[in-house]
Amino acid sequence: MIRGLLTRALADRDIDPAGLRVLDVGAGNGMVGEEIRALGAGTVYGVDIIEEAAQAAARDRPDVYDGYLVADLTTLGPAQREALTARRFNTMTTVAALGFGDIPPAAFTAAFNLVETSGLIAFTIKEDFVADHDATGFSRLIKRMFAEEVITLIADEHYRHRLSVRREPLYYVAYVARKLRDIPAHWAG
Repeated sequence: MIRGLLTRALADRDIDPAGLRVLDVGAGNGMVGEEIRALGAGTVYGVDIIEEAAQAAARDRPDVYDGYLVADLTTLGPAQREALTARRFNTMTTVAALGFGDIPPAAFTAAFNLVETSGLIAFTIKEDFVADHDATGFSRLIKRMFAEEVITLIADEHYRHRLSVRREPLYYVAYVARKLRDIPAHWAG
């Protein structure tokens, strides 16, 4: 879904995907990174908090990432922050990891703020987590990002992400947006 939305967004704006420097947040074993690499992204860099995720990516998809950092984005050390900042990311992806506690709003904010202004932000989130009754904080954060012009929407799509273990459909929303400015850190708190 994210690859398709990004493909259309890039084509509509006549942007060459080879110029993308992508930070894949919650990279896991590299499934999303593989899709972004297939899109033609010039650089794809993974970050995940779990060491086993990096090991799985190295084992299952060794040629996908140009680098992979295992770290908590909310507590980056100076060397880690400098290593990420030096990559000058102009795109961020995160798929199916928001709202479950895997990537809390503070970590999403930290990753978002590593992307250059005017960069692309592509993410998916379970539709329940952007509903008014959401208790994870993402509904409030995402709505505020749009309302206070931190991002501007390029494309969005509601879709069936998968079936649950009970064979019930799980619906998500995919977004591609342009970053207009950093998220103030206190918004994620």
